[in-house]
Amino acid sequence: MDETALDEALIEAAVQGSPRAWEQLVRRHERRLFNFGLRLTGNRSDALDLMQDVLLGVYRNLHHYRGEARFSSWLFRIAHNKAVDMNRRRRPMAMSDLYGGQDPDQQPDCDQVADTEAVDPQEAAIIGESQARIVAALQALPATQRLVVELKIYQGLTFDEIAGIQGVSANTAKTRFYAAIRKLKPGLEQQHDM
Repeated sequence: MDETALDEALIEAAVQGSPRAWEQLVRRHERRLFNFGLRLTGNRSDALDLMQDVLLGVYRNLHHYRGEARFSSWLFRIAHNKAVDMNRRRRPMAMSDLYGGQDPDQQPDCDQVADTEAVDPQEAAIIGESQARIVAALQALPATQRLVVELKIYQGLTFDEIAGIQGVSANTAKTRFYAAIRKLKPGLEQQHDM
């Protein structure tokens, strides 16, 4: 069974009242959703709050999912909207800085580690440092570009799906993505050469 068919079968069972189907659906998407929130907020606590808020909202509204797009696209659209709401509640004057606003001297909280069974401590430190640099570089991007990079690279969505989430055309999503990549490339290359 492909990913989309599996999600749809789990959704149907969850809507019919199966707690096991809901748990499986959550397990399938919670890690990606948490990492999405972590890269958007730069903060583990906010990412956990966002994930909890999104999952609660999805649970309450799962019967509204129409299957017109992949479940993950619907899920990340909700996450994006909840992140905007979260930011409005916390910092009403800082909408231009949707996903960060951290003190420049403060390192982003980035304790996620690549999906590996066993990583030696030195390798884990290198991975953590690299991910922290990536999160910091992403934090420097405008929110619209940061979101498109997150959705394309980390979530593997198509430009059409990203366009639907952002409410723009696919060409605008592509333009934002390639502009973000051009901005990220020099900083990441310079950090790599250090």
